[in-house]
Amino acid sequence: MKLPEELQIYHEPLEALQKLISRSNYQGVVIGGIAASVLGQARYTEDLYAMILLSTNDIPQFLEAAKQESIEPRIENAAAFARKNRVLLLRHVITDTNIDISLGILPFEQEVIQRSLIRDFDDSLQVRLPTPEDLIIMKAIAHRPKDLEDIRTLAAKYKELDFVRIKQWLQDFGEILQMPELWGEIEKFLKQQD
Repeated sequence: MKLPEELQIYHEPLEALQKLISRSNYQGVVIGGIAASVLGQARYTEDLYAMILLSTNDIPQFLEAAKQESIEPRIENAAAFARKNRVLLLRHVITDTNIDISLGILPFEQEVIQRSLIRDFDDSLQVRLPTPEDLIIMKAIAHRPKDLEDIRTLAAKYKELDFVRIKQWLQDFGEILQMPELWGEIEKFLKQQD
């Protein structure tokens, strides 16, 4: 498989991010626009996003490992920010590419990692990605217009999605987020593709 042309500019930071995740034995997946472009339809994205199972206690060691891959904090007190907001705001120094890393801990996030797949690209780049179903769930929670468009694209491409899984998690998250309409809204997008 070839990395979509729109994503070629992210080859080097993606490679650094994957090396960080695998070299340090962290469990993580690339999400966001990169995942949507590879699994769905290629589109422009500004940053790299990943989700890594990481305790807030392990942030200092993770940041040390990141430096070895030319990935450094892009804000002061990045560790304190991450402990409060569960996201590390980093930057690949060589390419000046922002990398946001969500610190996963929830059962859903653990399942995303367990179910994830490695995609091999013909230039020896390997990227660990969520399943289409799990990406749809994450995109539904983010719920921005571009996320909803990504859901439409994924639903059009994958005709045999696990609707039971998507429904279960979106109903659960809808309750937690006080968005009871969440599953119903996403179900319409998915049914439009039938």
